[in-house]
Amino acid sequence: MTTFDFMGKRHIAAGISSLLIVVAIGAAIFGGLNPGLDFTGGVKVEVGFPDAVDIEQVRDVLVAEGLDSGVVQHYGSETDVMIRMPPVEGVDQSALGNEIAAALGRNFDGVQLRLSDFVGPSVGEELTESGGLALLVALGAVMIYIMWRFTGKFAVGAVAALIHDVIVVVGAFAVFQWSFNLPELAALLAVIGYSLNDTIVVSDRIRENFRTLRRGTPVEIVNRSLNQTLGRTLVTSLTTLMVLGALLLAGGEQISGFATALSIGVVVGTYSSIYVAANVLLAMGISKQDLALPEREGVEDAP
Repeated sequence: MTTFDFMGKRHIAAGISSLLIVVAIGAAIFGGLNPGLDFTGGVKVEVGFPDAVDIEQVRDVLVAEGLDSGVVQHYGSETDVMIRMPPVEGVDQSALGNEIAAALGRNFDGVQLRLSDFVGPSVGEELTESGGLALLVALGAVMIYIMWRFTGKFAVGAVAALIHDVIVVVGAFAVFQWSFNLPELAALLAVIGYSLNDTIVVSDRIRENFRTLRRGTPVEIVNRSLNQTLGRTLVTSLTTLMVLGALLLAGGEQISGFATALSIGVVVGTYSSIYVAANVLLAMGISKQDLALPEREGVEDAP
């Protein structure tokens, strides 16, 4: 078992977490997110080519034509291309699909427009509200579960870690102005599940050690618990990041945002299960009395 003094650096970690949250919130407020087609509305266009076509060539043609904000990807085969384009200023949105097909037709032979589907901004607004509500419901359900499974102090620590993770991931998208769509929102919900799983494992070991160890301060017991679960935490995180790395390399542009958000969430979630949830427990004064098993009433002897 390792013997790292995690909690000896808890004040430094608290400072780092506070800085990350301030930067993330500041970027979200002043810079804002870069909402994609799912939230802003726009068009989804499907076109067919007579021969296999390189996605980069299609993208370069669209950029040259002033249509540089879309997502371009193959679907079905290398002759079929789907283009998801947010609203373009100065272009009638209902005719945007035809504009894209015409731009491609001027540079490629035999291009066929197969589908042009317009997504209005009212749908995007509805998705925004539903997505935010889903996040709030998930956080509320987590707090109720942790309070039932452990104690109120553990619930506060777990929810603080989850909020920390969500804010940092959203902040990263705001800082770098990456496009934010429904897959990225789904990644946020997945981050909540991943971080919660890691936090519960750590919390369970902390509770067990508080009940079984006769000696040791709360800081020493928490440190021992974190070292006991460190191997499991690292193996889980590294194997998950390997899969996400494969998605980033081979998943294409459509799934890159999801993989990026989840990769950041896995790293931050691993950090928060150690330095946010456990830090909050110590700040709230967790003690053996909080986790003591209730004494069973003695059975009276029969007369």
